[in-house]
Amino acid sequence: MSEAAAAAPSRSADLLAGLSIAGLLLPEAVAYSSIAGLPPQAGVMALFAGLVCYGAIGRSRYAIVSATSSSAAVLAAASVAIGGGDPLLRAAFAALLVLMTGACFLLAGAARLGGISNVIAKPVLRGYAFGLALVIAVKQWPNLVGLSAKQSSLLPLIVELLRRVREWHWPSFGCGIAALLLLFLLERLRRLPGTLLVIVAGIAGSSWLAVHGVALTGVIRLALSWAAPALPDRAQWLPDLELAAALMLILYAESYSSIRSFALKHGEAVAANRDLAALGVANVVSGLFHGMPVGAGYSASSANEAAGAQSRLAGLTAAATVLVLVLTCLPWIERIPVPVLAAIVIHAVSKSLSLDVFAPYLKWRRDRLVALAAVVAVIALGVLNGLLVAIGFSLAMLLRTLATPRLSVLGRLADSHDFVDIARHPQALPLAGTMILRPEEPLFFANAEPMLALARARVLAQNDARRPAAAATPVTRVILSLEESPDLDSSALEALADFADWLQARNIELRVARLKEAVRQLLMLAALPQLPAAALDYWSVEDAASGSEASGKAG
Repeated sequence: MSEAAAAAPSRSADLLAGLSIAGLLLPEAVAYSSIAGLPPQAGVMALFAGLVCYGAIGRSRYAIVSATSSSAAVLAAASVAIGGGDPLLRAAFAALLVLMTGACFLLAGAARLGGISNVIAKPVLRGYAFGLALVIAVKQWPNLVGLSAKQSSLLPLIVELLRRVREWHWPSFGCGIAALLLLFLLERLRRLPGTLLVIVAGIAGSSWLAVHGVALTGVIRLALSWAAPALPDRAQWLPDLELAAALMLILYAESYSSIRSFALKHGEAVAANRDLAALGVANVVSGLFHGMPVGAGYSASSANEAAGAQSRLAGLTAAATVLVLVLTCLPWIERIPVPVLAAIVIHAVSKSLSLDVFAPYLKWRRDRLVALAAVVAVIALGVLNGLLVAIGFSLAMLLRTLATPRLSVLGRLADSHDFVDIARHPQALPLAGTMILRPEEPLFFANAEPMLALARARVLAQNDARRPAAAATPVTRVILSLEESPDLDSSALEALADFADWLQARNIELRVARLKEAVRQLLMLAALPQLPAAALDYWSVEDAASGSEASGKAG
């Protein structure tokens, strides 16, 4: 089969996928605008920017770049903090923040920081997504019940909603609940575009609903004009940059997770730095046209894959379809009932409210506290500060684990050359006059001193003159196995030099085994008199114990 013949079905599949997902993306873009507290056109502009820019520059075949619920929630929190209740000031600040976020993406791409999303641990991301989904769902409830809420924080908002339950607008509530139930029902029928059908039903009943006081979306003004953003005051630059960096980190963590998931599923490579650049351009363009921040959301990308997309042509087709819909159906889009949009948002985030995401951490008994802390932080501190606190907490827990010294004393198994931890293998025997120590974490500034202090204590305990002579042979040689340390910082290097001095003062020889090449080169460069080259050239613990030097590089 020729390449042209093979490409034809692929292009057809992309065209059909783009047509299919356009009906989902447009109402979601309008709905996410309400989360951010911005006019509907902000979401539509962001949708165009994301689809076109990523389709032209990005790498993933399935990623759909548009406004996401998480970025909308973070933008809302940031713009409320700066702009307060002034819609014009909030919109101006939002545009500036999106531009700065795009600039952060571009700088990260230029610096080739494609692995930056790894700063956010998976438990933090899942706990954050759960807490964020809960926050978004609750904050959409006033739109669902036709209530103008005064509170914006989660817990005060829940109290206000319960206290003012008699003020709920029951036609709006009925409309929203009916839309929500229909969305959950239709999602079981995979071949039907549930969101589009609910939107059509809402528009069809909009006249009757409006007569009964149900709010409609209202006028959407799409102006393809842009203006340079107003620059912040000198004192505001740093806080704005911090917000932009945090928003970039959230968007990229979400986007990279989505892109990587589909790349692994389909056996494709991930071009992280190229995607950083693509997301940067998309956010800059969106900011110039007063749109929202954009990223590759999992739900939209999953819908694109399920619709049969084979390349980025599907996203470009969706952009063209959305443009046609906006040009021809804008008056109808303006008649979407607000409770229906709220139901769409709640349905979209409900997939993140499953407790099953925490099941692995409970089963493995790992990172349970980190995931729970992320949920609590988002609920108690808000979507932006909550994420930053959750990241800080996860890093603190990591440092706590790494800074806790774990030092194994190794012995030789009978009739074997293998050396293992004596505490776990009581049948292993120590070598007479030799103590073999292995740090179980990489040596670095937080644990080097306590780790080597523990090593001193082990040597002193072995050489205690008050112990019965038959109990142990005094240590005359220490072998330090550093296979867990791929590198040493200056603090670890100084601590190692002090340990070597301490041993030398007691006429105890120090040999270092299983060095990584980078560590060996560093120790050679440091030229510690207590650690000559001969003390470093041991491939294995066995070599160090027998005195056989390695003939080549360390591992």
